[in-house]
Amino acid sequence: MQRYIGDRDFYRRVFQILLPILIQNVITNFVSMLDNIMVGQVGTEPMSGVAIVNQLIFVFNLCAIGGLSGAGILTAQFFGKGDHEGIRQTIRVKLMIGLGIFLIFGTVLGLHGDAFVRLFLHEGESGLDLEATMRYAQDYLDVMLLQLLPFMVSMLYSSTLRETGETVVPMAAGLIAVFVNLVFNYILIFGKFGAPALGVVGAAIATVLARLVEMTIVIVWTHRHVERNPFIVGVYRSLRVPGQVLRQVALLGLPLLVNELLWSGGMTVLNQCYSLRGLEVVSAMNIFTTISNLFFSAFIATGNATAIMVGQLLGAGELERAVDEDRKLIAFAFGLSLVLSAMMAATAPFFPQIYNTIPRVKQLATQILLIGALLMPLHAFANSCYFTLRSGGKTVITFIFDSGSLWLISIPAAFIIGHYTGIPIVPFFAIIEGLNLIKCLVGFVMVRQRRWVVNLVGE
Repeated sequence: MQRYIGDRDFYRRVFQILLPILIQNVITNFVSMLDNIMVGQVGTEPMSGVAIVNQLIFVFNLCAIGGLSGAGILTAQFFGKGDHEGIRQTIRVKLMIGLGIFLIFGTVLGLHGDAFVRLFLHEGESGLDLEATMRYAQDYLDVMLLQLLPFMVSMLYSSTLRETGETVVPMAAGLIAVFVNLVFNYILIFGKFGAPALGVVGAAIATVLARLVEMTIVIVWTHRHVERNPFIVGVYRSLRVPGQVLRQVALLGLPLLVNELLWSGGMTVLNQCYSLRGLEVVSAMNIFTTISNLFFSAFIATGNATAIMVGQLLGAGELERAVDEDRKLIAFAFGLSLVLSAMMAATAPFFPQIYNTIPRVKQLATQILLIGALLMPLHAFANSCYFTLRSGGKTVITFIFDSGSLWLISIPAAFIIGHYTGIPIVPFFAIIEGLNLIKCLVGFVMVRQRRWVVNLVGE
């Protein structure tokens, strides 16, 4: 058991990195849940419209994260090596990648967002108004496009700070942002304190304001504390990046970017397949995603801690120690998921009752939450394997592992079930989620092979 359980110093270091990320994620997802509930008070159609648009924004968000992650792998290893100029170079690459992703997604969603929304609108058993849902989605999307650039810049700074060991400031900025989002949601959705009642448009405006606040905080703090962030001095004096670094970022980052694009797009395709069972399924899946994200925050934060801790050890040349601590981190994430699984199952019947929606949506949401709770440990283990492989720069392997399993196994199964069978949504969802067992087995083999144990920044 000593191979899987660390000492007090190990867990002190884990929680030092994990807790700020976890607190930020939990509070962000908790406020997202409150945001979701507030929009849900306006009606089922507004909630469905917002949920569909957020599926599209989700693809952008993950592409932004994936696009910056390749440079982030080098940032963590340059920090472990003590190379501040190397960190400056990775920041410049992040800026170029981020602006490119923003321009592509801003253009596509601005010109063709309506067409993507219509893919999710299907008649179900409850007779919900599809055209009203479309109007709410259009109004929400028009405003949400304004938050794409602030989100990208915030990610650039926050990810760099985390990779260089500063996790508290991104956490604080995130917490302040979600507080701003919550307050302005209340004011603008319902028309409080003399403000107009804007409904879904008010929710979008609140999100834009929150993104601007978060971006401002991380930028100002980073540039005002150069003694703690020496890499920021002269970072934008030029955009020059050595060809070797560009090649490394391309080799590491392109598979991650393509992976996040295919994975987030694949999840959107899965939800589109689920939506074939009716608009009430879109609302039920929205409730499931909002609630489950609150519980999933813990092992997502553990995955980030794995990437940072293992990446720094690899960059410092402590390869065997990296293997040992990675094994313990995976065991920690899996054990934590068992506890969270039980908690999510126990609360599943109660959360959907908070929403102002039809009984059928509440019933479906409860059943889907129970399935998600039962299968949570599979997600936790696969997530830990993913971040382990990524920490050593094996981004092509992570691409095959993550997106390959989704597009080659889950999506074909969902397409066949959705289009060619009459299987109801609850067993439909259970079958697709259960296929993650294959991904876990593949991840176990890949981690055991130790091809990820690589120092990318050694002399």
